[in-house]
Amino acid sequence: MRRYLFPLISGLLGCAILISLGLWQLDRLKWKQAMIEQIENRIAAAPVPLPAAPMPEMKYQPVLVSGMTTGDEIDVLSGTKDSGGGYQVISSFVTDDGRRILLDRGFVDQDHKHDPRPATRLEVAGNLHWPEEKSSSTPAPNLEQNIWFARDVPAMAAQLKTDPILVVAAEIRGDGQGVKAMPVAVQGIPNNHLSYAVQWFMIAAVWAGMTLALIWRIRQRQF
Repeated sequence: MRRYLFPLISGLLGCAILISLGLWQLDRLKWKQAMIEQIENRIAAAPVPLPAAPMPEMKYQPVLVSGMTTGDEIDVLSGTKDSGGGYQVISSFVTDDGRRILLDRGFVDQDHKHDPRPATRLEVAGNLHWPEEKSSSTPAPNLEQNIWFARDVPAMAAQLKTDPILVVAAEIRGDGQGVKAMPVAVQGIPNNHLSYAVQWFMIAAVWAGMTLALIWRIRQRQF
């Protein structure tokens, strides 16, 4: 029995740890699903006029803005399944009450990056957003060609001389100038906890199988 004791304890302890990690991922899955549902409800809420002092805590808040684009824009490298590679057009936007903000108007493909988009009046229903797209590996913007690689609200605001407020358009009234709106959606929020849980449970099953195989080999040696 002493020969069985160490592999049996190791097997049980390893399985317990791996199963607990799988269960933890299932708990994280429930948390993430609740968070995504909350975000979906916020995105779908009735829009309100742009708050006097929008804060990151108001992320996804639906808002209504009207005013003029200035003709100044930032093009952020992007892409869609239907159109392939292209750019998200971030315009400097002056609201009717004189506030300068950032407006994510949507997507243009590569062939239309350099189309003229002069100042135009727009009425926009959209969502406040502070994307977390920039990381340590994100290249610096190519200012000469006006190509950015992430939506970085403070940096874009400094470049276009606006407040650090970004509204992502969902619906636009006025001359869209060929830009297709890309509303805020939950599809981009990572939620891989179920696959992680399955992986931990599969590793636990393999661990259990290896433990049984080791005990079987020890038993065979006795005979």
